[in-house]
Amino acid sequence: MKTYTIHAIHALIGGDLIGNTNTLISAPEELEKASETEISIIGNKKYERLWASSKCCCALVGEDIAIEPGENKAFIKVKNPDLAMSKVLELFAPEPPVFHTEIHPSATVDPSAILGTGVKIGANVYIGPHVTIGAETIIYPNVTVLDHCTIGAHSILWPGVIMRERCHIGHHCILHPNASIGADGFGFRPCPERGLAKIPQIGTVQIGNYVEIGANSCVDRGKFSATILGDGCKIDNLVQIGHNCNLGKFCIMAGASGLAGSVTLGDGVIIGGSASIKDHTTIGAGAIIGAGSGVTGDVEAGKTMLGYPAVEARDALKQWALLKRMVKDSK
Repeated sequence: MKTYTIHAIHALIGGDLIGNTNTLISAPEELEKASETEISIIGNKKYERLWASSKCCCALVGEDIAIEPGENKAFIKVKNPDLAMSKVLELFAPEPPVFHTEIHPSATVDPSAILGTGVKIGANVYIGPHVTIGAETIIYPNVTVLDHCTIGAHSILWPGVIMRERCHIGHHCILHPNASIGADGFGFRPCPERGLAKIPQIGTVQIGNYVEIGANSCVDRGKFSATILGDGCKIDNLVQIGHNCNLGKFCIMAGASGLAGSVTLGDGVIIGGSASIKDHTTIGAGAIIGAGSGVTGDVEAGKTMLGYPAVEARDALKQWALLKRMVKDSK
């Protein structure tokens, strides 16, 4: 079991050490659940009240926290407790699943595939013809990578990921279990002979570097060229990204949100959970779409939108306040 002194953790994350403890720290934990040997976090003043009853010996705290740690306890006061805690979590992170062989005997790897140095491939993986995989990439069991796909170096594909043909993933990417890359876009049109005619989806998916895609999320291939996710995008679980969408760099999409076809997101756009974006819509750089909102038209850069249909946040709040007063007055 890993243990660290408060001084070792302070040296790692910096900040101001307030108080002291001689207890060896064995793990990070939530404030209310922590034991005497665990470290926690107070990132907001509203959680100060929980410290008195907490058993943990130390906490990472924000600069506005005013309480004292107490006897044989310590605070490390930092500008951003969440970022500091991320370093602590890395210290205590368990080792990843073990590969006893670099390529499991049950894996099927086409002879034409090109594997970089240190690539690891788990049980029952299928790697198709003319696939290229960069150095040190890890492919966990039951992953399928079809023909002519490329995966960059130092990426991780967790079990159940499917990459359909001709799709491309950059370096240092993480695809969580059952993510789907390159399924057909949802394209149908009324047809006298067949009722609904399927529109062929012959494009690809291009995913940049340092992208993370959550479990059971789908990125559909383009109808023509490519569905694109820029460098650093972070996609939560159960997210739908439709065909021919184009995401800039460092976009965030929270769980159960969705983009219809041909949506464009500028750099740094944030889409809240369960929000839905109409097809052929452009959302400017730095805009924020609140959780559960429905966007039906273009959004200017830097705007915050709320509601269904979504309007500027300040207008939405005024509408909600007015409705609340109307309901109160009607009683």
